Amino acid sequence: MSDYANAAAALIKATRGREDALGLRDETSRSRFLLHKHPTAKVIVFFHGFTASPEQFVPIGEAFFQAGYNVLIPLLPGHGQAGDWSDDNPPPLPITPLLYQDFGQNWLEKAQSLGDRVLLGGLSGGSTLAAWLALEHPQQVDRGLLFAPYLSGTNAFVDWVVERMNVYFEWKSEPGVVSFGYKGFQMPALRTFLAMGQEVLDRAKVQPTAPLLLVSSASDHAVDSAEHQALFQSALKLQPQCWYHCFDRTLAIGHNMMTRAEGNERADLPIAIAKAYAESDLTWKEVTTLSDRLQQGETLEAIAAQLNLSQRLPSDRSALLTALQLIAQTPEELKPHRDEG
Repeated sequence: MSDYANAAAALIKATRGREDALGLRDETSRSRFLLHKHPTAKVIVFFHGFTASPEQFVPIGEAFFQAGYNVLIPLLPGHGQAGDWSDDNPPPLPITPLLYQDFGQNWLEKAQSLGDRVLLGGLSGGSTLAAWLALEHPQQVDRGLLFAPYLSGTNAFVDWVVERMNVYFEWKSEPGVVSFGYKGFQMPALRTFLAMGQEVLDRAKVQPTAPLLLVSSASDHAVDSAEHQALFQSALKLQPQCWYHCFDRTLAIGHNMMTRAEGNERADLPIAIAKAYAESDLTWKEVTTLSDRLQQGETLEAIAAQLNLSQRLPSDRSALLTALQLIAQTPEELKPHRDEG
C-alpha cells in the first residue's frame, strides 16, 4: 500500500475505534470520510454545528467529493454520544475552547497528509472553530467556508444569558424538520463558542487570515449577521480574497442551512457559493465587479475577457453564475469603492 493509502486507512481505523469505544447515538453521529484512491489537489474538513453531527455536512461533502476533493467530516468533541441526556444529566459537551482548538488543529494536520492544500468549513460553532484556525494558521489553510458562524447571539439579552446563566436549554424543532444531534445543552457549553467568537472578531482586526467566505441569512434567528459583516469587513482589509453573502429573507433559509432535512429547501445555494469560492482566487472587488456587470446584461465570458480574468474563473460555471447572482444582492456599503482593491 502507498503512504497515502496507509495514512487514510489508519485515520479511518483509529477514528472508528475511538467512536465505538464512546458509544454513539446512531450512525448519523459517525465521522465521515469521502476519500479518493489517491491524494487530491485539495482536501476539505467540515466541522458540524454545536450539538449537531457530521450528517449535517454529507450533502455538501458529497458535492465536493464529486468535484475531486478528499472530504473529512469529523465528530466534534463531546458530541454524538449515546445517553439519556437531560437537565439533570446534560450531554458531555466541552466547556473550554482549548479542547475544540486542539481538536481542530489535529484534524488540520491529518488533512495535510491527504492532499496538497487544505480548506476548512463549518456551520455555527463549527464555523467559529474554522475561523479560529484560519487566523491561527493562515499559511496552512487555503480557504475558510464559514456558514453562519456563532460570534454572538441575535440580541444583547441572549448574549447576557449565555455569558452569565448556567441553565439547561432545549432546542425547539419545527414539525417535519430533522434535528441532528443532542436535543439540549447546558449554557456553559455554548459560552465556549461565544468566547472563541469574540477572539476571532478581535484578532481579525489586527492580523491577516486565510481567505474567508462568510455566509449569513436574514432569516437566521440564532446568530447575528451584523457580527458576520463586521468580521468580513475586518478580514477584507488584510485579505482581499474574502467574500460575503447574506441570503435574502424571502428565501426563508434558517440557521441550519446545510441540508433539506433540517428545513432548507434551497440547500443547493450554500453548496453553489461554496464551490464557486473554493475554486476561485478572485478578490472581492473583482467578483462584485463581475456580478454588477452581469446584472447589466453583459455576458460572463465577455466581462472576464475584458478584465483579464478568463483564466482565473472556476471551471464550474453554473456554481459561479449562481454565486454572482447572489452577490448582486449585496448592500452597497459592503461593496468596494472604485478606488479600493
